[in-house]
Amino acid sequence: MENLAVFLDRDGTIIRDPGYLKRFEDIKCLPNIKKSLKIFKQLGYKIIVITNQSGIARGYFSEDFVKKTHETINKRCLNLIDAFYFCPHLPEDNCACRKPKTALIDQAIADFNIKKEGSFVIGDKESDVELGLNAGIEPILILNGEGIKCKSNTKASYIFRNLYEVALWIYQKASMA
Repeated sequence: MENLAVFLDRDGTIIRDPGYLKRFEDIKCLPNIKKSLKIFKQLGYKIIVITNQSGIARGYFSEDFVKKTHETINKRCLNLIDAFYFCPHLPEDNCACRKPKTALIDQAIADFNIKKEGSFVIGDKESDVELGLNAGIEPILILNGEGIKCKSNTKASYIFRNLYEVALWIYQKASMA
């Protein structure tokens, strides 16, 4: 059976973006994140985080720190997130896994048997929108985090203020179907 998914950016979408997150105590979930994730789960969506973490290649933190950060985030999010995928490379490395390239989302689609139609890529940067477009999945821009900066030039299908508004909209769409 194919699954639907919401592919979420991490920093600026589910947690505050402190720049390079270097300490667990700096992990701050954005308002209504738990409510948002519960709605997605109630609707049967897989919740998958896709994030660029070039701080690993820059030597700011280790891959193990990123994995522990993801465990901490998931605990704070009631363990509702199904998986985290991250790119550890620098932008100039030109790897296949750094957003907006699709290697990570392609892997997640294979791992979870995701159906693209009806799934969404949601984030606060245009690279998240471009990831959705490149993968053939509906992109949604949210305006918290960096989203406000790219609002006027975005290629996103939809724009919302935050993830909770997206969750309510998807819930409403599902109720009408």
